[in-house]
Amino acid sequence: MPSMLDAVVVGAGPNGLTAAAELARRGFAVEVFEAAETVGGGARTEELTLPGFRHDPCSAVHPLGIGSPAFDAMPLARHGLEWLQPRLALAHPFPDGSAAVLTRSVGESAMSLGPEDAGAYRRLVEPYTGHWGTLAADFLRTPWDGLPRDPYRWARFGLDAIQPATLLSRRFKGARARGLIAGLAAHAIAPTSGIATSGVALMFALAAHERGWPVPRGGSQAISDALASYLREMGGEIRTGIEVKRLDELPPARAYIFDTSPTALARIAGLGSAYSGYRYGASCFKIDYALSGPVPWTAEEARRAGTVHVGPTAGEIDAALRAAVSGRDPNVPFLITAQPSLVDPSRAPEGRHVFWAYGHVPAGWEGDATEVVERQLERFAPGFRDLVLARATAGPPQLAVRNANYVGGDIATGAFAGLQTVIRPKLARVPYATAHPAVFLCSSATPPGPGVHGMSGHHAAKAVWRRLRAT
Repeated sequence: MPSMLDAVVVGAGPNGLTAAAELARRGFAVEVFEAAETVGGGARTEELTLPGFRHDPCSAVHPLGIGSPAFDAMPLARHGLEWLQPRLALAHPFPDGSAAVLTRSVGESAMSLGPEDAGAYRRLVEPYTGHWGTLAADFLRTPWDGLPRDPYRWARFGLDAIQPATLLSRRFKGARARGLIAGLAAHAIAPTSGIATSGVALMFALAAHERGWPVPRGGSQAISDALASYLREMGGEIRTGIEVKRLDELPPARAYIFDTSPTALARIAGLGSAYSGYRYGASCFKIDYALSGPVPWTAEEARRAGTVHVGPTAGEIDAALRAAVSGRDPNVPFLITAQPSLVDPSRAPEGRHVFWAYGHVPAGWEGDATEVVERQLERFAPGFRDLVLARATAGPPQLAVRNANYVGGDIATGAFAGLQTVIRPKLARVPYATAHPAVFLCSSATPPGPGVHGMSGHHAAKAVWRRLRAT
Protein backbone atom coordinates (compact mmCIF):
# COMPACT_ATOMS: atom_id res chain seq x y z
CA MET A 1 0.00 0.00 0.00
CA PRO A 2 1.36 3.48 -0.80
CA SER A 3 2.44 5.66 2.12
CA MET A 4 -0.46 8.00 1.40
CA LEU A 5 -3.64 7.09 -0.39
CA ASP A 6 -5.16 9.44 -2.92
CA ALA A 7 -8.68 8.93 -1.56
CA VAL A 8 -10.49 7.18 1.28
CA VAL A 9 -14.22 6.56 0.92
CA VAL A 10 -16.38 6.06 4.01
CA GLY A 11 -19.50 4.03 3.23
CA ALA A 12 -19.86 1.27 0.62
CA GLY A 13 -23.31 2.11 -0.70
CA PRO A 14 -23.84 2.60 -4.45
CA ASN A 15 -22.64 6.22 -4.30
CA GLY A 16 -19.52 5.46 -2.27
CA LEU A 17 -18.62 2.52 -4.51
CA THR A 18 -19.24 4.59 -7.66
CA ALA A 19 -17.03 7.42 -6.39
CA ALA A 20 -14.28 4.95 -5.48
CA ALA A 21 -14.49 3.10 -8.81
CA GLU A 22 -14.36 6.30 -10.86
CA LEU A 23 -11.27 7.48 -9.01
CA ALA A 24 -9.59 4.07 -9.18
CA ARG A 25 -10.08 3.78 -12.93
CA ARG A 26 -8.33 7.13 -13.31
CA GLY A 27 -5.28 5.69 -11.57
CA PHE A 28 -5.83 7.01 -8.05
CA ALA A 29 -5.09 4.81 -5.02
CA VAL A 30 -8.44 4.31 -3.26
CA GLU A 31 -9.61 2.48 -0.16
CA VAL A 32 -13.21 2.07 1.06
CA PHE A 33 -14.28 1.61 4.70
CA GLU A 34 -17.72 0.16 5.48
CA ALA A 35 -19.25 -0.32 8.94
CA ALA A 36 -21.38 -3.31 7.91
CA GLU A 37 -19.95 -6.73 7.18
CA THR A 38 -20.99 -6.50 3.51
CA VAL A 39 -21.11 -3.75 0.92
CA GLY A 40 -24.43 -2.39 -0.28
CA GLY A 41 -25.94 0.48 1.69
CA GLY A 42 -29.41 0.93 0.19
CA ALA A 43 -28.82 -1.87 -2.33
CA ARG A 44 -28.65 -5.11 -0.37
CA THR A 45 -30.32 -8.54 -0.48
CA GLU A 46 -30.86 -10.72 2.59
CA GLU A 47 -32.93 -13.67 3.81
CA LEU A 48 -35.14 -11.64 6.13
CA THR A 49 -38.00 -14.09 6.59
CA LEU A 50 -37.49 -17.78 5.72
CA PRO A 51 -34.61 -19.75 4.16
CA GLY A 52 -34.55 -19.39 0.38
CA PHE A 53 -36.55 -16.13 0.32
CA ARG A 54 -34.18 -13.37 -0.75
CA HIS A 55 -35.48 -9.90 0.07
CA ASP A 56 -34.24 -6.39 -0.64
CA PRO A 57 -34.31 -4.61 2.77
CA CYS A 58 -34.17 -1.19 1.10
CA SER A 59 -34.55 -0.52 -2.64
CA ALA A 60 -35.86 -3.21 -4.96
CA VAL A 61 -36.73 -1.74 -8.38
CA HIS A 62 -34.26 0.46 -10.24
CA PRO A 63 -35.56 2.68 -13.07
CA LEU A 64 -32.77 5.18 -12.44
CA GLY A 65 -30.19 2.40 -12.04
CA ILE A 66 -30.59 0.98 -15.53
CA GLY A 67 -30.79 4.57 -16.82
CA SER A 68 -27.78 5.89 -14.90
CA PRO A 69 -25.01 7.53 -16.96
CA ALA A 70 -22.56 6.55 -14.20
CA PHE A 71 -23.50 2.86 -14.30
CA ASP A 72 -23.62 2.88 -18.11
CA ALA A 73 -19.97 3.97 -18.17
CA MET A 74 -18.84 0.90 -16.20
CA PRO A 75 -18.75 -2.75 -17.40
CA LEU A 76 -21.13 -3.90 -14.66
CA ALA A 77 -22.63 -6.68 -16.77
CA ARG A 78 -19.20 -8.30 -16.93
CA HIS A 79 -19.18 -8.17 -13.14
CA GLY A 80 -22.48 -10.02 -12.78
CA LEU A 81 -25.19 -7.37 -13.05
CA GLU A 82 -28.12 -8.53 -15.18
CA TRP A 83 -31.30 -6.47 -15.46
CA LEU A 84 -34.63 -8.30 -15.66
CA GLN A 85 -37.65 -6.47 -17.07
CA PRO A 86 -41.17 -7.35 -15.86
CA ARG A 87 -43.88 -7.47 -18.50
CA LEU A 88 -45.30 -4.19 -17.12
CA ALA A 89 -43.14 -1.64 -15.33
CA LEU A 90 -45.94 -0.31 -13.14
CA ALA A 91 -49.61 -0.97 -12.46
CA HIS A 92 -51.84 1.45 -10.58
CA PRO A 93 -55.06 -0.46 -9.78
CA PHE A 94 -58.50 1.00 -9.11
CA PRO A 95 -61.39 -0.37 -7.06
CA ASP A 96 -63.32 -1.46 -10.16
CA GLY A 97 -60.60 -4.01 -11.05
CA SER A 98 -59.00 -1.95 -13.82
CA ALA A 99 -55.55 -0.36 -13.72
CA ALA A 100 -53.47 2.37 -15.28
CA VAL A 101 -50.10 1.07 -16.44
CA LEU A 102 -46.64 2.20 -17.44
CA THR A 103 -44.90 0.15 -20.12
CA ARG A 104 -42.17 0.74 -22.68
CA SER A 105 -44.99 1.81 -25.03
CA VAL A 106 -46.23 5.39 -24.59
CA GLY A 107 -49.36 4.46 -26.55
CA GLU A 108 -50.25 1.49 -24.37
CA SER A 109 -49.68 3.54 -21.23
CA ALA A 110 -51.76 6.44 -22.57
CA MET A 111 -54.68 4.19 -23.51
CA SER A 112 -54.79 2.73 -20.00
CA LEU A 113 -55.75 6.20 -18.73
CA GLY A 114 -58.95 6.20 -20.77
CA PRO A 115 -59.88 8.03 -23.97
CA GLU A 116 -60.38 11.35 -22.17
CA ASP A 117 -56.72 11.56 -21.15
CA ALA A 118 -54.75 9.44 -23.62
CA GLY A 119 -53.95 12.41 -25.85
CA ALA A 120 -52.94 14.63 -22.95
CA TYR A 121 -50.51 11.98 -21.69
CA ARG A 122 -48.95 11.58 -25.12
CA ARG A 123 -48.50 15.35 -25.41
CA LEU A 124 -46.86 15.42 -21.98
CA VAL A 125 -44.19 12.77 -22.54
CA GLU A 126 -43.56 12.57 -26.27
CA PRO A 127 -41.33 15.71 -26.47
CA TYR A 128 -38.86 13.81 -24.28
CA THR A 129 -39.07 10.22 -25.48
CA GLY A 130 -36.01 9.05 -27.37
CA HIS A 131 -33.81 11.54 -25.50
CA TRP A 132 -33.15 9.73 -22.22
CA GLY A 133 -29.37 9.90 -22.61
CA THR A 134 -29.20 13.68 -22.61
CA LEU A 135 -32.13 14.17 -20.22
CA ALA A 136 -30.60 11.87 -17.60
CA ALA A 137 -27.20 13.53 -17.89
CA ASP A 138 -28.74 17.02 -17.69
CA PHE A 139 -31.05 16.38 -14.73
CA LEU A 140 -29.14 13.86 -12.63
CA ARG A 141 -26.66 16.54 -11.62
CA THR A 142 -26.29 19.95 -9.96
CA PRO A 143 -28.38 22.34 -12.08
CA TRP A 144 -25.62 24.94 -12.40
CA ASP A 145 -22.80 22.49 -13.22
CA GLY A 146 -22.02 23.66 -16.74
CA LEU A 147 -24.18 23.94 -19.81
CA PRO A 148 -26.84 21.28 -20.47
CA ARG A 149 -26.22 18.83 -23.33
CA ASP A 150 -29.67 19.51 -24.78
CA PRO A 151 -30.57 23.11 -23.84
CA TYR A 152 -33.99 23.04 -25.54
CA ARG A 153 -35.27 19.93 -23.75
CA TRP A 154 -33.52 20.92 -20.53
CA ALA A 155 -35.47 24.19 -20.49
CA ARG A 156 -38.73 22.58 -21.57
CA PHE A 157 -38.45 19.75 -19.07
CA GLY A 158 -37.42 22.19 -16.34
CA LEU A 159 -40.59 24.26 -16.82
CA ASP A 160 -42.69 21.11 -16.43
CA ALA A 161 -40.57 19.64 -13.65
CA ILE A 162 -40.56 22.63 -11.30
CA GLN A 163 -44.35 22.52 -10.96
CA PRO A 164 -46.19 20.80 -8.13
CA ALA A 165 -47.70 17.50 -9.27
CA THR A 166 -51.13 18.86 -8.35
CA LEU A 167 -50.69 21.49 -11.07
CA LEU A 168 -49.46 18.95 -13.61
CA SER A 169 -52.54 16.84 -12.85
CA ARG A 170 -54.81 19.63 -14.06
CA ARG A 171 -53.85 18.72 -17.61
CA PHE A 172 -55.93 15.57 -17.14
CA LYS A 173 -59.68 15.19 -16.84
CA GLY A 174 -60.03 11.78 -15.22
CA ALA A 175 -59.18 10.25 -11.83
CA ARG A 176 -57.07 7.52 -13.45
CA ALA A 177 -54.43 9.84 -14.92
CA ARG A 178 -54.42 12.07 -11.86
CA GLY A 179 -53.95 9.05 -9.62
CA LEU A 180 -51.07 7.74 -11.73
CA ILE A 181 -49.27 11.11 -11.64
CA ALA A 182 -49.79 11.46 -7.88
CA GLY A 183 -48.43 7.96 -7.29
CA LEU A 184 -45.30 8.68 -9.31
CA ALA A 185 -44.79 12.02 -7.54
CA ALA A 186 -45.16 10.28 -4.16
CA HIS A 187 -41.69 8.77 -4.59
CA ALA A 188 -40.48 12.19 -3.39
CA ILE A 189 -42.01 11.38 0.05
CA ALA A 190 -43.60 14.81 0.13
CA PRO A 191 -47.10 16.21 -0.46
CA THR A 192 -47.89 16.30 -4.17
CA SER A 193 -48.49 20.05 -3.88
CA GLY A 194 -44.77 20.53 -3.22
CA ILE A 195 -42.43 22.30 -5.64
CA ALA A 196 -40.81 20.09 -8.29
CA THR A 197 -42.89 17.00 -7.49
CA SER A 198 -43.88 17.04 -11.18
CA GLY A 199 -40.24 16.46 -12.01
CA VAL A 200 -40.18 13.28 -9.94
CA ALA A 201 -43.34 12.01 -11.64
CA LEU A 202 -42.04 12.80 -15.13
CA MET A 203 -38.61 11.25 -14.58
CA PHE A 204 -40.13 7.98 -13.40
CA ALA A 205 -42.64 7.91 -16.27
CA LEU A 206 -39.96 8.60 -18.86
CA ALA A 207 -37.67 6.01 -17.31
CA ALA A 208 -40.43 3.42 -17.76
CA HIS A 209 -40.81 4.28 -21.44
CA GLU A 210 -37.10 4.58 -22.19
CA ARG A 211 -35.31 1.99 -20.04
CA GLY A 212 -38.00 0.17 -18.03
CA TRP A 213 -38.32 -0.40 -14.29
CA PRO A 214 -36.16 -3.52 -13.87
CA VAL A 215 -34.91 -5.63 -10.99
CA PRO A 216 -31.39 -7.10 -10.88
CA ARG A 217 -31.17 -10.88 -11.10
CA GLY A 218 -30.59 -12.20 -7.60
CA GLY A 219 -31.62 -8.94 -5.91
CA SER A 220 -30.33 -5.42 -5.38
CA GLN A 221 -27.14 -6.78 -3.83
CA ALA A 222 -26.08 -7.61 -7.40
CA ILE A 223 -25.65 -3.89 -8.13
CA SER A 224 -23.40 -3.35 -5.12
CA ASP A 225 -21.46 -6.54 -5.73
CA ALA A 226 -20.83 -5.58 -9.37
CA LEU A 227 -19.59 -2.12 -8.35
CA ALA A 228 -17.34 -3.66 -5.68
CA SER A 229 -15.95 -6.23 -8.13
CA TYR A 230 -15.18 -3.54 -10.71
CA LEU A 231 -13.54 -1.36 -8.05
CA ARG A 232 -11.28 -4.24 -6.99
CA GLU A 233 -10.42 -4.91 -10.64
CA MET A 234 -9.31 -1.29 -10.89
CA GLY A 235 -7.02 -1.75 -7.89
CA GLY A 236 -9.25 -0.33 -5.17
CA GLU A 237 -9.54 -1.96 -1.74
CA ILE A 238 -12.63 -2.45 0.44
CA ARG A 239 -12.54 -2.98 4.21
CA THR A 240 -15.82 -4.05 5.82
CA GLY A 241 -16.84 -4.29 9.47
CA ILE A 242 -15.05 -1.05 10.37
CA GLU A 243 -17.12 1.78 11.81
CA VAL A 244 -15.40 5.14 11.41
CA LYS A 245 -16.05 7.56 14.28
CA ARG A 246 -13.31 10.14 13.74
CA LEU A 247 -11.34 11.33 10.73
CA ASP A 248 -8.02 10.55 12.41
CA GLU A 249 -8.97 6.84 12.55
CA LEU A 250 -8.56 6.68 8.78
CA PRO A 251 -5.25 6.21 6.96
CA PRO A 252 -3.52 9.31 5.55
CA ALA A 253 -5.09 10.40 2.26
CA ARG A 254 -5.26 13.42 -0.01
CA ALA A 255 -9.07 13.31 0.01
CA TYR A 256 -11.82 11.79 2.15
CA ILE A 257 -15.24 11.09 0.61
CA PHE A 258 -18.26 10.32 2.78
CA ASP A 259 -21.23 8.28 1.60
CA THR A 260 -23.00 9.24 4.83
CA SER A 261 -25.65 11.64 6.05
CA PRO A 262 -24.51 15.26 6.44
CA THR A 263 -25.03 14.85 10.21
CA ALA A 264 -22.61 11.92 10.37
CA LEU A 265 -20.08 13.68 8.16
CA ALA A 266 -20.08 16.76 10.43
CA ARG A 267 -19.62 14.57 13.51
CA ILE A 268 -16.81 12.41 12.07
CA ALA A 269 -14.91 15.20 10.31
CA GLY A 270 -15.31 17.74 13.12
CA LEU A 271 -17.26 20.23 11.03
CA GLY A 272 -19.41 21.38 13.95
CA SER A 273 -22.72 22.93 12.87
CA ALA A 274 -21.90 22.96 9.14
CA TYR A 275 -25.15 21.16 8.29
CA SER A 276 -27.32 22.25 11.22
CA GLY A 277 -29.90 23.67 8.82
CA TYR A 278 -30.25 20.42 6.87
CA ARG A 279 -33.68 18.85 7.27
CA TYR A 280 -34.65 15.19 7.25
CA GLY A 281 -38.09 14.11 6.06
CA ALA A 282 -40.82 11.60 6.77
CA SER A 283 -40.14 7.89 6.93
CA CYS A 284 -41.92 4.70 5.98
CA PHE A 285 -43.09 1.42 7.43
CA LYS A 286 -41.81 -1.44 5.30
CA ILE A 287 -42.89 -5.06 5.22
CA ASP A 288 -41.07 -7.86 3.40
CA TYR A 289 -43.26 -10.90 2.81
CA ALA A 290 -42.64 -14.54 2.06
CA LEU A 291 -45.75 -15.70 0.17
CA SER A 292 -47.07 -19.12 -0.79
CA GLY A 293 -48.19 -17.78 -4.19
CA PRO A 294 -48.42 -14.59 -6.27
CA VAL A 295 -50.39 -11.63 -4.91
CA PRO A 296 -54.06 -12.12 -5.91
CA TRP A 297 -54.62 -8.66 -7.36
CA THR A 298 -58.12 -8.01 -8.64
CA ALA A 299 -56.63 -6.02 -11.52
CA GLU A 300 -55.15 -8.42 -14.06
CA GLU A 301 -52.49 -5.86 -15.04
CA ALA A 302 -51.14 -5.79 -11.48
CA ARG A 303 -50.41 -9.51 -11.69
CA ARG A 304 -47.90 -8.78 -14.48
CA ALA A 305 -46.25 -5.65 -13.07
CA GLY A 306 -42.93 -5.44 -11.25
CA THR A 307 -44.18 -2.46 -9.22
CA VAL A 308 -47.72 -1.78 -8.03
CA HIS A 309 -48.89 1.51 -6.52
CA VAL A 310 -51.74 0.95 -4.06
CA GLY A 311 -53.93 3.95 -3.29
CA PRO A 312 -56.13 4.89 -6.18
CA THR A 313 -56.95 8.59 -6.11
CA ALA A 314 -54.74 11.67 -6.10
CA GLY A 315 -56.65 12.86 -3.04
CA GLU A 316 -55.97 9.69 -1.04
CA ILE A 317 -52.30 9.71 -2.01
CA ASP A 318 -51.79 13.33 -1.04
CA ALA A 319 -53.65 12.84 2.26
CA ALA A 320 -51.40 9.89 3.15
CA LEU A 321 -48.26 11.90 2.44
CA ARG A 322 -49.53 14.94 4.34
CA ALA A 323 -50.25 12.76 7.35
CA ALA A 324 -46.70 11.40 7.37
CA VAL A 325 -45.06 14.79 6.91
CA SER A 326 -47.21 16.43 9.60
CA GLY A 327 -46.58 13.68 12.16
CA ARG A 328 -49.93 11.87 12.13
CA ASP A 329 -50.39 8.10 12.41
CA PRO A 330 -51.12 6.33 9.12
CA ASN A 331 -54.79 5.52 8.51
CA VAL A 332 -55.21 4.79 4.79
CA PRO A 333 -51.60 4.62 3.55
CA PHE A 334 -50.43 4.97 -0.01
CA LEU A 335 -48.34 1.88 -0.70
CA ILE A 336 -45.43 1.34 -3.04
CA THR A 337 -45.05 -2.39 -3.60
CA ALA A 338 -42.68 -4.59 -5.58
CA GLN A 339 -42.96 -8.23 -6.64
CA PRO A 340 -39.51 -9.15 -8.00
CA SER A 341 -40.03 -12.92 -7.97
CA LEU A 342 -42.53 -12.59 -10.82
CA VAL A 343 -39.59 -11.99 -13.13
CA ASP A 344 -36.78 -13.54 -11.06
CA PRO A 345 -37.75 -16.99 -9.75
CA SER A 346 -34.35 -17.32 -8.05
CA ARG A 347 -35.58 -14.99 -5.32
CA ALA A 348 -37.86 -17.62 -3.69
CA PRO A 349 -38.34 -21.41 -3.55
CA GLU A 350 -40.25 -22.88 -6.48
CA GLY A 351 -43.86 -21.71 -6.57
CA ARG A 352 -43.26 -19.23 -3.73
CA HIS A 353 -42.80 -15.45 -3.93
CA VAL A 354 -41.21 -12.49 -2.21
CA PHE A 355 -43.19 -9.27 -1.95
CA TRP A 356 -42.17 -5.84 -0.67
CA ALA A 357 -44.45 -3.01 0.46
CA TYR A 358 -44.13 0.26 2.30
CA GLY A 359 -46.38 3.08 3.39
CA HIS A 360 -45.35 6.51 4.64
CA VAL A 361 -45.19 7.33 8.36
CA PRO A 362 -43.76 10.23 10.41
CA ALA A 363 -40.02 10.43 11.06
CA GLY A 364 -39.05 8.37 14.08
CA TRP A 365 -42.55 6.84 14.35
CA GLU A 366 -42.53 3.82 16.68
CA GLY A 367 -45.93 2.32 15.92
CA ASP A 368 -46.91 -0.82 14.04
CA ALA A 369 -48.57 -0.18 10.65
CA THR A 370 -48.94 -3.85 9.69
CA GLU A 371 -52.72 -3.81 10.08
CA VAL A 372 -53.34 -0.66 8.03
CA VAL A 373 -50.91 -1.77 5.31
CA GLU A 374 -52.55 -5.17 4.98
CA ARG A 375 -56.04 -3.70 5.08
CA GLN A 376 -55.05 -1.56 2.08
CA LEU A 377 -53.56 -4.58 0.29
CA GLU A 378 -56.70 -6.65 0.89
CA ARG A 379 -58.73 -3.85 -0.67
CA PHE A 380 -57.04 -4.50 -4.03
CA ALA A 381 -55.95 -8.13 -3.54
CA PRO A 382 -58.63 -9.95 -1.52
CA GLY A 383 -57.21 -13.05 0.12
CA PHE A 384 -53.67 -11.62 0.33
CA ARG A 385 -53.31 -12.45 4.03
CA ASP A 386 -54.03 -16.13 3.35
CA LEU A 387 -50.79 -16.34 1.34
CA VAL A 388 -48.47 -14.90 4.00
CA LEU A 389 -45.92 -17.46 5.19
CA ALA A 390 -43.80 -14.93 7.07
CA ARG A 391 -43.26 -11.20 7.28
CA ALA A 392 -40.38 -8.97 8.37
CA THR A 393 -41.42 -5.48 9.44
CA ALA A 394 -39.29 -2.37 9.75
CA GLY A 395 -40.48 1.02 10.94
CA PRO A 396 -38.37 4.18 11.20
CA PRO A 397 -36.21 3.02 14.15
CA GLN A 398 -35.38 -0.28 12.44
CA LEU A 399 -34.68 1.42 9.10
CA ALA A 400 -32.31 3.85 10.83
CA VAL A 401 -30.44 0.94 12.44
CA ARG A 402 -30.32 -0.94 9.14
CA ASN A 403 -28.81 2.03 7.31
CA ALA A 404 -27.20 4.86 9.30
CA ASN A 405 -27.85 7.29 6.42
CA TYR A 406 -31.61 6.98 7.07
CA VAL A 407 -31.79 9.53 9.89
CA GLY A 408 -35.12 9.11 11.68
CA GLY A 409 -35.93 6.46 9.07
CA ASP A 410 -35.76 8.95 6.17
CA ILE A 411 -34.90 6.68 3.22
CA ALA A 412 -34.21 9.73 1.03
CA THR A 413 -31.49 11.08 3.40
CA GLY A 414 -33.12 14.50 3.35
CA ALA A 415 -36.52 16.13 3.07
CA PHE A 416 -37.91 16.96 -0.36
CA ALA A 417 -39.29 20.31 0.81
CA GLY A 418 -38.80 24.02 0.20
CA LEU A 419 -35.44 25.15 -1.16
CA GLN A 420 -33.89 21.84 -0.12
CA THR A 421 -35.84 20.30 -3.01
CA VAL A 422 -33.39 21.83 -5.46
CA ILE A 423 -30.52 22.94 -3.21
CA ARG A 424 -29.02 20.19 -1.06
CA PRO A 425 -27.25 19.76 1.28
CA LYS A 426 -26.76 23.55 1.30
CA LEU A 427 -26.24 26.37 -1.18
CA ALA A 428 -22.79 25.94 -2.70
CA ARG A 429 -21.20 26.06 -6.12
CA VAL A 430 -19.82 22.56 -5.48
CA PRO A 431 -22.29 20.87 -3.10
CA TYR A 432 -19.98 17.85 -2.68
CA ALA A 433 -17.21 19.98 -1.13
CA THR A 434 -17.13 20.96 2.56
CA ALA A 435 -15.43 23.55 4.75
CA HIS A 436 -12.53 21.09 5.05
CA PRO A 437 -10.61 21.21 1.73
CA ALA A 438 -9.87 17.48 1.77
CA VAL A 439 -13.35 16.28 2.84
CA PHE A 440 -16.22 15.62 0.43
CA LEU A 441 -19.81 14.31 0.65
CA CYS A 442 -21.20 11.89 -1.96
CA SER A 443 -24.40 10.45 -0.44
CA SER A 444 -28.04 10.90 -1.50
CA ALA A 445 -27.99 14.14 0.49
CA THR A 446 -26.17 15.67 -2.50
CA PRO A 447 -27.49 16.24 -6.06
CA PRO A 448 -29.25 14.61 -7.77
CA GLY A 449 -30.62 13.04 -4.59
CA PRO A 450 -32.04 9.64 -3.65
CA GLY A 451 -32.15 6.55 -5.80
CA VAL A 452 -29.73 3.75 -6.68
CA HIS A 453 -27.99 5.42 -9.62
CA GLY A 454 -24.52 6.32 -8.35
CA MET A 455 -24.76 9.83 -9.78
CA SER A 456 -24.03 11.59 -6.49
CA GLY A 457 -20.89 9.48 -6.24
CA HIS A 458 -20.04 10.23 -9.86
CA HIS A 459 -20.25 14.00 -9.37
CA ALA A 460 -18.41 13.89 -6.05
CA ALA A 461 -15.61 11.90 -7.70
CA LYS A 462 -15.39 14.55 -10.40
CA ALA A 463 -14.99 17.25 -7.73
CA VAL A 464 -12.31 15.18 -6.00
CA TRP A 465 -10.21 14.43 -9.07
CA ARG A 466 -10.29 18.10 -10.04
CA ARG A 467 -8.83 18.89 -6.64
CA LEU A 468 -6.28 16.06 -6.78
CA ARG A 469 -5.08 17.16 -10.21
CA ALA A 470 -4.68 20.71 -8.94
CA THR A 471 -2.56 19.75 -5.93
